[in-house]
Amino acid sequence: MDTCDILIKGCRILRPDMSVSDVCSVVIQNSYIKKIGKEKKLEKEFTAKESLDGSGKLLMPGLVDGHTHTCQQLLRGRVSDEYPMVWTRFLVPFESNLKPEDSYISAQLSCLEMIKNGTTAFADSGGVHMERVADAVLESGMRAAIAKSTMDMGNAITGAMKETAEESITHTRELYKNYHNAGDGRISIWFALRQVMTCSPKLIEMVRNSAAELHTGIHAHLCEHKDEVSYCLQNYKLRPVQFLESMGVLGPNLLTAHNVMLSDEDISTLAKWDVKIIHCPRANLANHGFPKAPQIVNAGLNVGLGCDGAAPSNLDLFDEMKILRYSMIAYWGLPSFDPVVMTCQTVLKMATQGGAAAIGEGERLGTVEEGKKADVILLNIDQPHLTPSQNLVNTIVEAANGHDVTDSIINGKIVMKNREVLTLDEEKIRREAQLHMESIIKRAY
Repeated sequence: MDTCDILIKGCRILRPDMSVSDVCSVVIQNSYIKKIGKEKKLEKEFTAKESLDGSGKLLMPGLVDGHTHTCQQLLRGRVSDEYPMVWTRFLVPFESNLKPEDSYISAQLSCLEMIKNGTTAFADSGGVHMERVADAVLESGMRAAIAKSTMDMGNAITGAMKETAEESITHTRELYKNYHNAGDGRISIWFALRQVMTCSPKLIEMVRNSAAELHTGIHAHLCEHKDEVSYCLQNYKLRPVQFLESMGVLGPNLLTAHNVMLSDEDISTLAKWDVKIIHCPRANLANHGFPKAPQIVNAGLNVGLGCDGAAPSNLDLFDEMKILRYSMIAYWGLPSFDPVVMTCQTVLKMATQGGAAAIGEGERLGTVEEGKKADVILLNIDQPHLTPSQNLVNTIVEAANGHDVTDSIINGKIVMKNREVLTLDEEKIRREAQLHMESIIKRAY
């Protein structure tokens, strides 16, 4: 009889084609899904070091947050119902005053919240002290593509957030040297372009060249709001997508967040270069408008979802799925009587497969299959708001939330069991986060 690391007994499985299996069991060994089969058969073949009871649960891929800001976790509740510009009045003063330990506690709290909401991996577009963010991610057991925010121009950008192009690249290279592939490959270090309004052509060129040299990704905000488009047209006589194309930045290793103000030509250009698209539904609707998500999907682009940090709300991708689905039906579907303009299967794929591809892990993550990395979650479906259901996938998208996630396995290790996070001290983190938040407020405002 063979030995395995984890045996998940008697669960149902969300298949790659978005159908749901009958009851079965899953063997996890050396961080990979080794075998999927009948419960009794696998119990005879394998002796497990650990086991999870999957009765009444659905095993599905861990969710991937394709765009977040872990350094903004302690801004929660501050930016709602505020007049513009939130960026200059709150975010810049807040981030500029963060100390390394603030970023560490903030990232710990972010990881804690994400794990409890079923997120197993994320892409962080960066702050100032990202080495401490990486430390927190390593402790948590999560998987992350981490970038250091880079900005070298803009009158509103002050303090530690603003560096020369050379300083920005040097600091990201140091982060790469110290943390890339750390945690058994769970950490990848990317370069960042905060946005074209705050990054000079020189910095953009240096980011492009450095990412190519180190074979890593680039994380950028793109076409988030009309001011960005106007800035590019005034200064470069090009729209942001055209400008980045002229700079040689577009490519499969570029992840772009928000993508609200894309023209049809922009969408075609991004599809040509296989750029990875991330929508942040709640953030977009609250601040910028309705993206052309159906057109982007129809163009063949890879689309993922992001929470854009916890400052205005929370880090629950189940909420983002609902918001994107209903907003796209209301804005694009109803005027043309197209009720399937954004289907449940489509948004669930965004939160899993789309996010995995966006962080460069599409071959290893995003589905529950033999040979894939064991980044999976168990969802308690034996509840009155989920069962019985005539179509479980539809019901999960429409009715499930992060609190329904009971267990989380990342890189073949159990990080949450029966709603208890095993890698982080929840009570201690929440207590310390309160103290750090109070201290930051006194310094920043």
